[in-house]
Amino acid sequence: MSHYFYDPAAGHGLPHDPFKAIVAPRLIGWISSRDTDGTLNLAPYSFFGAFATFPPIIGFSSEGRKDSVNNIEATGEFVWNLATRPLAEQMNRSSAPVAPHVDEFELAGLTPAPGRNVAVPHVAESPAALECKLLQVVRLHTLDGKPMDNYLSLGQVVGVHINEAYLKDGLFDTQAAQPIMRAGYRADYAQIGEMFQMFRPTA
Repeated sequence: MSHYFYDPAAGHGLPHDPFKAIVAPRLIGWISSRDTDGTLNLAPYSFFGAFATFPPIIGFSSEGRKDSVNNIEATGEFVWNLATRPLAEQMNRSSAPVAPHVDEFELAGLTPAPGRNVAVPHVAESPAALECKLLQVVRLHTLDGKPMDNYLSLGQVVGVHINEAYLKDGLFDTQAAQPIMRAGYRADYAQIGEMFQMFRPTA
């Protein structure tokens, strides 16, 4: 079996960097925030994940210090919104590089629904949203300690919104919600296809 190997520090030697295509699919961090003047912000981030359950903690990483990070540090709050296939075009519109005073909810034609435990709204059209309080913003560093222009925002979930149409027998119907994910290269996305069950061994 032949393997292609490269050291990222020396370059990949391929037409395009395969890193994001290998670490895929990745659920999208569709993050809503509000600045101190009340202007809303909504932006998707391709580096997103869940890191703990009790209490639930999620995080996203911004390549460059974007408006989301500035807003979240200033207010201590944000919301993650589930990006889905029916909302893909609106999610993509919210990624436009616009000025900080532009409201991406309005730009993308989405409805801001008020938060319950945070002052930040969520996307009313999304099947699910997680209200979060900021735990910390971590500036990432390289192995040699050099600071990067990458900022990891970690938040504790303090409120969960679920559209009841996606609750089946008390379970959230992930397949029906049609979440979309980043996969492959610059314009590549994926959605859930066939799902299967596999239980952990008990011994």
